[in-house]
Amino acid sequence: MSYESNEESLSDRAQHLLRVLVQSYIREGQPVGSRTLSRDAGLQLSAATIRNVMSDLEQMGFVTSPHTSAGRVPTDRGYRFFVDALMRARLPAGESSGDPEVEELRRQLESTAEGPKTLIATASQLLSNVTHLAGVVTLPLAKAAQLTQIEFLALSENRVLVVMVFDNREVQNSIIQLERRYSPDELRRAAGLLNEFCIGRTLAQLHEEVLRQLKETRQNMNQAMLDAIAVAQRVFTGQEEPGAEAGIQYVIAGETNLMGLAELGGVDKLKRLFEAFNEQRDILNLLDHSLRADGVQIFIGHESGFQILDDCSIVTAPYSTGEGVAGVLGVIGPTRMAYERVIPIVDVTAKLLGAALNSRR
Repeated sequence: MSYESNEESLSDRAQHLLRVLVQSYIREGQPVGSRTLSRDAGLQLSAATIRNVMSDLEQMGFVTSPHTSAGRVPTDRGYRFFVDALMRARLPAGESSGDPEVEELRRQLESTAEGPKTLIATASQLLSNVTHLAGVVTLPLAKAAQLTQIEFLALSENRVLVVMVFDNREVQNSIIQLERRYSPDELRRAAGLLNEFCIGRTLAQLHEEVLRQLKETRQNMNQAMLDAIAVAQRVFTGQEEPGAEAGIQYVIAGETNLMGLAELGGVDKLKRLFEAFNEQRDILNLLDHSLRADGVQIFIGHESGFQILDDCSIVTAPYSTGEGVAGVLGVIGPTRMAYERVIPIVDVTAKLLGAALNSRR
C-alpha cells in the first residue's frame, strides 16, 4: 500500500490516536500501550478498539512493536505523517512573535559585536542550547557576495582556471572543463565582456541571467559574446557541486548533547556519527540540498539517504541576506525529536540570523 493511499485511508480517530502516540513517545521515550492511549486520547474508546486501530496503523507502516514490549513506537513514516499532517507547532515562527525565547535569541544575535564567523558560531551554539541537540550553521556562501572581478587562465586539455573576486576581497578559484580549446586572447575577451556584464551581481543572479541569455536568440551576438556566454555557462552553472567543492563550510555545536540519548546510544554508533560530523561529506550533501529548497526541510531517519543518519532527524532552514540565500542552519538529533518545538525554532533562528547579518553589511 502506498504512502498516499495510507494517508487517505486514515480516519480522524486513527489520526488522533497516532498524534497522541507520537507525542507520548517523544515525551516519554517508552513504547505506548493501549492503556496509555486510552487515558491520553480523551476519547471514549474501548481497549479493544484502540488495539484494532493500532493494528491497522502497524499494517500501514506508521507504527511498529518492539520485541520487548506490547506497546508501539512511531516509524519514520509515522513521524513523517505527524510532521506533515498532525503537528501543532508550539512557537510562533515570526520574527516579531513576542515569545520570550524568540526575543532572547534575537538579543543574543544582535549583541554579538564580532564579524560574521563569530555570529555563525553564536547561532550554532544558541540552537544547541535551546533544543538540547546539535546545532549546525553554514558560513555565508560566496555566491551571496557580489562579484567584482573575473579572470581566466588557459590550462591543458581544454581546462581553464577561473579566478573570481567577491566584494573586492574574497578570492575563489575553480577549474572548469570546456568543450573546446580557447586561446588566451579569446579568454581575455570573454573575461572583459563578462566583467562588464557581471560586476555587482551575485552568483545566484548570474546563474539565472546566464540561463536566460542562453535561451534568447543569438542572431545579433558576435563570436566574442558567444564565447563569453559559453564560458559563463560553465562557470556560473558549474557552482552546483555539493559539499566542500561548492565552498560550503559549517560550524557545529552541542554534539555531546547526543551522547546521553538512548536512541543514539552505544559507543560504536556514536563513534560513527561523530566521524560523519568530522568528515562532513554526508552532512554537507544534506545542507547543500537545503540551500536549494524553499523554507524548512526535515530529513527523518532513512530519508537522509545516508545509513549513518538512519537513527537521526535533521531539521534545516536557509537564512538570507539582502543578496539572497546566504547559508543554511539546522538541528541534528534523534528521530524521537520534539518536532513541534524544534521546527519553529529552526525557522525563526534562520530569520533572525539573516536579519543580524544584514544589519552588519
